[in-house]
Amino acid sequence: MDLPELLRKGLVRKSNPDKKLAHDLMLTAERDLKAAADNIKSGNHDWALAISYNAMLSAGRALMAFMGYSASAEAHHLAVVQFCASVLPPHSGPLAVAFNRYRVRRHDVIYGEAGSVGPEEAESAIKSATAFVDKMKEKIKV
Repeated sequence: MDLPELLRKGLVRKSNPDKKLAHDLMLTAERDLKAAADNIKSGNHDWALAISYNAMLSAGRALMAFMGYSASAEAHHLAVVQFCASVLPPHSGPLAVAFNRYRVRRHDVIYGEAGSVGPEEAESAIKSATAFVDKMKEKIKV
């Protein structure tokens, strides 16, 4: 879905660019990456994945704030994913796909499949989240 369609459907709305919020959200994303790594060391693979996804969500929200957009309250997580997919360059497609995959996986883990994440999947989530956060840093430069 492209940005005009996201706006038309009310999933995303235009707002004033907010560089401070973008900066604060990037700090949250960085904190979450560290927490995810700490959880892997503790054997908490479910939480490592969930926190990795949260880092991606915060970084995606940072991009939105920086560019002057916000997600609607309804389907907030999906709106952030779709916004990022619509504004990132085509070569960033795999990062947007990973962002959505971990959105779904995090939901599964939190709401019904506890204990289903192994160490390899958790490590992969952290790796994807780190790449995604790094990409947002390039775009935002806060």
